[in-house]
Amino acid sequence: MSIKNISCVIIVKNGASTIDATLASLKSFENVVLYDNGSTDETLEIAKKYPNVTIFQGEFLGFGSTKNLACSFAKNDWVLSLDADEVLSDEFIKNLTSVELNDKNIYTILRENYYKNTQVKHCWGDDIIVRLFNKTKTAFTQERVHEKVIEKGFNTVPIQGNVKHYPYATITDFIIKLDRYSSAFAADNAGKKSSSPSKAFFNGLFSFFKTYFIKRGFLDGYAGLVIAFSHMATNFYKYIKLYELNKEQK
Repeated sequence: MSIKNISCVIIVKNGASTIDATLASLKSFENVVLYDNGSTDETLEIAKKYPNVTIFQGEFLGFGSTKNLACSFAKNDWVLSLDADEVLSDEFIKNLTSVELNDKNIYTILRENYYKNTQVKHCWGDDIIVRLFNKTKTAFTQERVHEKVIEKGFNTVPIQGNVKHYPYATITDFIIKLDRYSSAFAADNAGKKSSSPSKAFFNGLFSFFKTYFIKRGFLDGYAGLVIAFSHMATNFYKYIKLYELNKEQK
């Protein structure tokens, strides 16, 4: 089973802990584009083991712009966008080969979220996300974080199967990502959105309450506590960094 008409596109930085499993799940694709923005771990060495993977290197421009740049290197117009910590199921790949692609459609996948090897069912739950599209018809939005495929004007069609998402393997991963995401948020919103120390504090506090109690993250056990605290810290630093940037601009 060989997929010739769809390119898989991934952006990555220091993804050595997950990229092997990700690329192993993509052996059916003839064209896999890996856009690396500054890995210092074993990511590139691992990727070079896969003959269907073409490596490109460049700077990080924010998630939306970087993903659009990576898509431009795909040989095919149809692009399946994956993260470097996602693993496609065999069921999804099998169903993908039978789909008659239509330019008027964009296609979704069900994503299951994990902390280490434990599925997180409450803090995060499952996502239904657009990941397959024609790059000549649509693209990612330009946000530095929380980018998504532009859906306006398209029919949204699900493809059965799932992708397993392993965003965090250690506590350190949470710390690295919260720093990266909070900085990108602040840069995106400096001069556009107001902030204050009290807003940062109460936003973080509510984030913990929402994740741990309203979403019933306590039912996810240890993982739920770690995730809820990480959400709290991320939101606190998002708004405290924004507060500092706004002060600097004034």
